[in-house]
Amino acid sequence: MLATIGDLVEDIVARLSRDPRKGTDTPTKIQRRRGGSAANVAALARAIGTPSRFVGQVGDDPLGQRLIDDLTQLGVDARVSRSGVTGSIIVLVDSGGERTFLTDRGAALNLSSLDDDILKGVEVLHVPLYSVLTGPLARTTFRLLGDAIDAEVMISLDLSSVAAIEEFGPAELLALVEHLKPVAVFGNQSELEALAVEPGRAIAGSTVTIVKAGPDPTTVLVADRPAIAVRVRPVEEVSDTTGAGDGFAAGYLTAIMAGSSPRTSVEAGHRLAALVLASPGASLPDSFEPAPDRTLETDR
Repeated sequence: MLATIGDLVEDIVARLSRDPRKGTDTPTKIQRRRGGSAANVAALARAIGTPSRFVGQVGDDPLGQRLIDDLTQLGVDARVSRSGVTGSIIVLVDSGGERTFLTDRGAALNLSSLDDDILKGVEVLHVPLYSVLTGPLARTTFRLLGDAIDAEVMISLDLSSVAAIEEFGPAELLALVEHLKPVAVFGNQSELEALAVEPGRAIAGSTVTIVKAGPDPTTVLVADRPAIAVRVRPVEEVSDTTGAGDGFAAGYLTAIMAGSSPRTSVEAGHRLAALVLASPGASLPDSFEPAPDRTLETDR
């Protein structure tokens, strides 16, 4: 089973037809849907047949209930506390496709309790950096990470954003990776530059460092080994970039859990990310049917 801990929020996506003009109207297409990196990874992993568990908190409100229902209908084991007001993220998508996020994480930051059996059956615990930044959620996530180390559960970490790295502290984050020894660290070149990691070098302590570059080749970095560039197959029509990185993480970790090599796991991540790109939001096409071995054609 793949477990995640972090945000379950509503994404309010506003697609701008042109740059907004201050003090007047701008025609916009607005969509509301489930969001939160941790929740997306759990949902997408389950969508391809991998048992998954999400740990987090939403508000004691109708929106929170709808978000929980969305996960449970997908088959995710949703261990969700209820208190406060459910968070929302406004995603502004300009005419060129560039995204700007206005975040109110709300109740997600207040997770303070864990079920005693939260790691039962878990093979990998996936943690976005957002989950260790602040509030009770950060303290709870660190507690769960400690339990995962004691239970010999594999850990993966998503660097999430340059802003998140700057808030946590680059030196402190490098020390955390050394301590956690994650099976995978996911990031892009800007995020590794924010950590002052030498180009072409894996982050010390990580088994594998995965450097994503959008449509350009993904780089697989393992300590004391040559870098591996894995080509990204073109996506014919991109519907939405939201959740593509979460899809990549879900596909990669599913393949690693099935015994695949890092290169083949990256290819599995690419395939799942491509499916997400072709669908609105962090979802898969209605026609998608998971492979019976849950691996998206891995090399096991």
